Amino acid sequence: MKNAKMYKKCMGLLLACYFLFFAGFFCIREVVETRIFFQPVKLLRLRLEDIEHEAEKRKNSFDTLQTTGKGMGIATFTISEQRVVDCFLLEPGKSGEIPDAELEVLLRIVESEAGCEDEEGKLLVANVVLNRVKNDAFPDTVSEVVFQQDHGVTQFSPIADGSYHRVKISEETISAVSRALSGEDISKGALYFAAREYADSSQMKWFDTNLEFLFRHGGHEFFR
Repeated sequence: MKNAKMYKKCMGLLLACYFLFFAGFFCIREVVETRIFFQPVKLLRLRLEDIEHEAEKRKNSFDTLQTTGKGMGIATFTISEQRVVDCFLLEPGKSGEIPDAELEVLLRIVESEAGCEDEEGKLLVANVVLNRVKNDAFPDTVSEVVFQQDHGVTQFSPIADGSYHRVKISEETISAVSRALSGEDISKGALYFAAREYADSSQMKWFDTNLEFLFRHGGHEFFR
């Protein structure tokens, strides 16, 4: 009888130990699963904090750029983040300075001549204008180059047909002109360009006879 009681007591303790073991196992598993479930949320929150921190750093850098007046300065941002053409000031020792009025002329002639071209095509047109400014055979300013006339004939067709005044300057044109004014030149010294598909045959004959063909990009052929 005594042995039977001891047996029941041992069995009860054993069952109690099993119960406590499994209860503890499931509690630990629940905690682990909960931590795993919330881990992506934690990572996402950290990622958002990183993004906000980086955005703040860039904003501070841009504010510093505006305050010091260094860098390209070809465009600024309004509070609504809309890009507007403002002024242009190169760092000393690069290509010098270009006044606001001259910048607008360059942007407009690039847009009107190469609005349908890619950014490199726009860059090339800007290069040609700036090459002429630096060449003794042409006027000394962007405005004088763009509006130059030879025996009453304009050098750039958008001046003649008026499209120069109607264009809306694109972000890509701003970028291309910025690259050109910072010294990037992919034109191989080109001083002329023409769209053979739309040009007068006699005009293209003069190009082919009197100029050196350099290369073709997009719809334009470039010469010097």
